[in-house]
Amino acid sequence: KTEDKNLDGVSIYLCVSLQGGVDNEVSLTAYIAIALLEIPLPVTHSVVRNALFCLEMAANAKENHVYTKALMAYAFALAGKEEKRKALLKSLEKQAVKKDGSVHWQRPGKEPDVDLPYYRYRAPSAEVEMTAYVLLAHLTTQPVPSQEELSFASLIAKWIIGQQNPNGGFSSTQ
Repeated sequence: KTEDKNLDGVSIYLCVSLQGGVDNEVSLTAYIAIALLEIPLPVTHSVVRNALFCLEMAANAKENHVYTKALMAYAFALAGKEEKRKALLKSLEKQAVKKDGSVHWQRPGKEPDVDLPYYRYRAPSAEVEMTAYVLLAHLTTQPVPSQEELSFASLIAKWIIGQQNPNGGFSSTQ
């Protein structure tokens, strides 16, 4: 379903099918919801409410990509929808790559990392981004993250820190 909403003179399309760095219409809707909630617009605002409704319907689908789940988990965290946030994080944890005392997520079907001497592998930017969104979803909870969530978040942060380039930056522009 395509919906055109006007927010202070800016047209926003929710649940549309567009490509361009975004995996699908659900990812695009999650990006928009995150941006609006970070403004911050209240969850009662009609555009935010409609975006969250679309995400709630999509969250029940089994075929969601890991990147899309990470975006939705963060959007629900910002919206204060704890049950949806927790359900997505539980699903994401099952897909996590746990290695060398750290945790991260990678795209389905990706070839395993090759351990070569004198070479430090750095993940593609999409994997850094989705892992960072999962970290944000763990840390964005009310009133505060539990000790268990903080412990798990530290394992995620460890992996992200390992992805820094020699100048302290990341391959991602997000």
